[in-house]
Order: sequence, then C-alpha cells, then structure tokens
Amino acid sequence: MAGSTLHDGLTPLNEPSVQKSDDAHGYYTLGEKVVDEAAPTGPIADRWTTRKFENRLVNPANRRKLDVIIVGTGLAGGAAAATLGEAGYNVKSFCYQDSPRRAHSIAAQGGINAAKNYKEDGDSTFRLFYDTVKGGDYRSRESNVYRLAEVSANIIDQCVAQGVPFARDYGGLLDNRSFGGVQVSRTFYARGQTGQQLLIGAYQAMERQVAAGTVESFTRHEMLELIVVDDGAGPRARGIIARDMVTGEIETHLADVVVLATGGYGNVFFLSTNAMGSNVTAAWRAHRKGAYMANPCYTQIHPTCIPVSGDHQSKLTLMSESLRNDGRIWVPKKKEDCDKDPRDIPEEDRDYYLERIYPSFGNLVPRDIASRQAKNMCDEGRGVGPLVGDFRRGVYLDLGDAIKRLGKDAIEEKYDNLLDMYERITGENPYEMPMRIYPAVHYVMGGLWVDYHLQSNIPGLFVSGEANFSDHGANRLGASALMQGLADGYFVLPNTIREYLADGPFEKIDESHPAVLEAKQNVEERITRFLSINGTRSADSYHKELGNIMWEYCGMERTEEGLRKAIDLIRELKADFWSNLKVLGSADTLNQSLEKAGRVADFIELGELMCIDALNRRESCGGHFRGESQTEDGEALRHDDEFAYVAAWEWGGDSLEGGQPVLHKEDLIYTAIEMKQRSYK
Repeated sequence: MAGSTLHDGLTPLNEPSVQKSDDAHGYYTLGEKVVDEAAPTGPIADRWTTRKFENRLVNPANRRKLDVIIVGTGLAGGAAAATLGEAGYNVKSFCYQDSPRRAHSIAAQGGINAAKNYKEDGDSTFRLFYDTVKGGDYRSRESNVYRLAEVSANIIDQCVAQGVPFARDYGGLLDNRSFGGVQVSRTFYARGQTGQQLLIGAYQAMERQVAAGTVESFTRHEMLELIVVDDGAGPRARGIIARDMVTGEIETHLADVVVLATGGYGNVFFLSTNAMGSNVTAAWRAHRKGAYMANPCYTQIHPTCIPVSGDHQSKLTLMSESLRNDGRIWVPKKKEDCDKDPRDIPEEDRDYYLERIYPSFGNLVPRDIASRQAKNMCDEGRGVGPLVGDFRRGVYLDLGDAIKRLGKDAIEEKYDNLLDMYERITGENPYEMPMRIYPAVHYVMGGLWVDYHLQSNIPGLFVSGEANFSDHGANRLGASALMQGLADGYFVLPNTIREYLADGPFEKIDESHPAVLEAKQNVEERITRFLSINGTRSADSYHKELGNIMWEYCGMERTEEGLRKAIDLIRELKADFWSNLKVLGSADTLNQSLEKAGRVADFIELGELMCIDALNRRESCGGHFRGESQTEDGEALRHDDEFAYVAAWEWGGDSLEGGQPVLHKEDLIYTAIEMKQRSYK
C-alpha cells in the first residue's frame, strides 16, 4: 500500500486547512465552521461497533408509537423502509414512480463492492477503506468510509439470503471482478443488471412489510416541501407536503422523523445517465428550509457511456465500467486514421493510452482519470465516430483480445445484456466491431450535509444514499454506489436513527399547525405562479439551455473565467424563466408540464450554487478539475493546505433579490491515513 502506513486512529495527521485564495469573493458569505458533533473517536476499527452500542435503544412498544416518512424507494430508501418497518416503526414510503421497482437504482449495471477477499488477492476492510478514501482524493470523512467498508461484507450475506442471483464461479462460489481504482477483485455482480437484482431484493423485503402493515406505500407522489416545526426545543423536521401526481391533490403527511433517499442531481446537466425523472427537488426544498448542501460541485463523469449522436437526445446510456475488465481502450495514433474502420487499423497504429500513461492500473484507473484522458484524446483530434458538430466524441473500447483469449461465449455470459443494448442503440455488433464510448455525467458526490448518524443540520431530517455527501469525497469508485445505498438502508440508518427516536414520541401536531399551513400555502402559491406566468418557452427548453451551460463551464474541466461566465448566464436564464415560462394544463390533474417546471426551477438554483462552489475551490480533486490547478503532465493538483474541508452551503436567499449562499466549512482531519497526491502510475 504505497504511500500509506497503518496509524492508531488517535492522532491527527494533518492540520486544519486555511484558505488563502478567494476566487468566489462577492458571490457568497462566509459563515461559522460546522462540526460533526456525532463523529466518533478512538481506534478507527472500533468506532462503529462502539457507536452502535452507545446509541440508545427504542423498545418495541415505543416503536409502534413512532412515525417515519421515507422519500425515495431505491436501494437506500427501499432497504430503510424494509428494515425500519420490520423493526416495528410506522413507515410511510413515497416515490414519484408508479412502482418502487422503477427507482433509478434499477439502472446500475456493473456490481457492488465488498471486502470479502474471496479471491485471496490481498483485500481487506482496511484496503477497501484506503482505496475509497484515495479514490475520493482525500475529500471524504475517514470515519464514514471505514464504516462503509466494514459493513460491506454484511450486505452480500443479506442479499444472498434474499435470493439475489449473484454470478458464481465454476465451483458454485460467488464470483468477483475488478473495477476502476483498485488492484483486487471485490465487485460482486449479476451480469450487467446488478442494480435491478438488488432493487428487487429490497423491494421484496419492503413489500413484505407493506403486507404486514408496518409500511404504507404512496406511489406517484412527489415531495414538494419539507415541514419544519419549532416545538420549543428548536426546529425539527416533522413531515412533508406532497402532490398526488395523478389527481393533483396537495397532501400533508406528518411524522416524527423524515428520511430523504431521493438520489442524485446529475440531471442538472440535462444530458446524463440518470433516469429522465431524476431530480433534486426534495433535497433542494430541504436546502431552502435550512439544510446545508455539501460539496455540490463534485460531479462524477462516467468514462464508459454511448457517445452523443446529435441534438435530438434527451438522455445518455451507460455502458458498465465492468467492460473495462476485458475491454482495451484506444484511439488511433494518427488523426488521419480516425475515419477508418477500426478493424483496418493495425496494432502498431493504435494508442492504448490508459495502458501507456498508467501502467500499474491500465484500463482500470478511476473514473475521473479515465474520463479526462478520453476528453484529452478527442481534444487532440484523435476522437472517433461520427462528427457531432465539428467534433468527434468517442474512443474505442475493444473486446477483441478478450474474445480471442476467452471465447465469445465467455464474454457473452458476462456482458450479454449490455452488449445487446449497445447493438440496439448504435446498430453495431460489439462482438465484431470495437465499441465507441465517451464520458457522460453519471453520479454526484455532493448532496445534503449529514453527520455521522446521517442526520442533517435540521434535527429529525436524515439523508441516505446518493442524496447525502458523506462517503465518496471528490470521486466515487465504481460499484460503490450500490454499496452505500444498501449499507445506509439496511445497517447504518436503523442503528443511528434510534438515537434520535429514543427521545420520542414527540409532541403531536396536526394539519392546523401554523408551520404546516405555511408549508402547504408555499406549495400552492408556487404552483399558481408557474401556471400564471403564461410565457412562450417550455420548461424543457430552459433545462436544455441550463445543461449546455453546466456541461460547457462546470463539466470535466472548470476555470475561473468560465465559471464566472456560467454564473452570469444562469442568472440571466433564471430571470427569463420566471418571466417567460409556459406551463400547459392545470394544477388539479395529471400535469407533467407542471412537474417539469418545478424540477427545472430547482435545477437552475442548484446549478448556480454548483458553479459558485466550483469557483471557490481553486484546486483540482477527483471529479472537480480546475484548469488553473494541474501538474506538469496534466494530472489533478490538490491543495490540502487550503481546501481540506467539506463545503457546507446554507441557503441565503435568491440571487435575483440580492441573496448570497453562506459557506460553512467542516475541517477534514485524518487519523488513519496520510493524505498523499494520488498516483495510479
């Protein structure tokens, strides 16, 4: 483990950073530092075990008196609903899809990490912890990441018991494969449909509790507001306002605690690998009510996606990173060969650039590095595929060598559904022709700020899965999203939420409470405003324009000049949105135009904050690459002396009305791993 030694977890290995640069001066206000008061101390291997014991219990009789709202039914939300329902709490589960099974977790393909060391190749809990912190470019909390690594092994056992059909080797044992950023095989998989199989397992567990009467499921309901009530002891999250997407009815739902498990906000870029309906509204409504939004600029660009083919597209399609186990990535060495059939380009004229630049990891470098190098190849004029505008957006992922070595049947057994999907979309046979791939927005490491217990700075509001920021730093390693979602839902949240619920049941409130009435009125007034603007442009047109701004100036590479321009453009777009939006239909019925308007309004505000966050962070780390901060050979250059902190942003009002976000910094102090500049060479 080059560059790392085992430490006792008791002694700080770095000092708090002191920011000297201030590129975002004038765009934000500096607030007080934020501290994770729930953070454990002691030897890192003992922290989670000790904390589970220290957290208070809620006896079974009291659980029946406590109400829990969970928004989102993906892996994090579905697993939490199943577990908390089985524990005896009264759970209300919400999703905007017509079935919990349609949550975006279903689209995950390649696998789920766990430190089982079945291959006897040197894996361990500490190595998974180390790889994850290093992969995140030392911008995550070490206690949270160690807990994730520690819990990972339990997830596999849980899922096997549920009947998840993981791939098995010839002897019948669970099989593993590798993913980017690691040199061991720790990824469990079910062909190219791992997310779907895991979600079915969580869905079945949740539906069992629906049948038992502990979970009540509300499908086709969209959360539009968080209810925060001050009961004399301070503000607490006590419920949500939701819209029945079929009837248009605005509903009030109250509880003792609210859990958001609503996924990521990658669709702020318009084109992404996310489901079309994926949005930020639930999290953003909570943010506007006071919940901090942490590290919003940390966006993951996935290197293995089907390239853009034209202006007609509304989403992009992921090709699993697992293909990089057997596929070799290359471009022609000579620009004049880019028009040729790749099968006619001899081996000596191919540049296997990842193998050349990063010999230790080769095609399995982390996603941020693979994405930037693909962009570099295309920027040099060596991209492949059809011209989109005046630019070829593609590199080859070639399975030819693996087919010769292992045979077509072996490759088909591993990846058949992925390769069939590729052929249906592109019309090209990947068994005969190298696949074309290009980076696309995929996952976000930023999200609502939470403490070690997954509780936001609003008491009673917990956030799990991709909706929080806590585990992946500035870059997520492949196959860790499913790991975090199930870890949070099955094992972490049920053990931390009880410390909060031990103080309950809380004072009952009803729909006549002033805070509840105010929240409902805010939703109704917002809907009325959308419908009354009566301009000329659709919400989709604004979303597409926002996405172009975000991709161009806050995408794979960001600069001070570009980010300042982006903020100005977004503010102009926001002003036009609120004066020229056209929403068809009415509020009291099914109305997708109205749904889209609300989501785009929130995306516009989020995009502005993302650019301010990126402008303020004058360093390159993980998925955040500032052109002003790179090494001589073009690698990301971190500045731990200035930016080793979590950026937790508080809503400070609409910028069109003179408001500015407030930055609260949480120092990142390491006790078990020394911070090093990443190297995968």
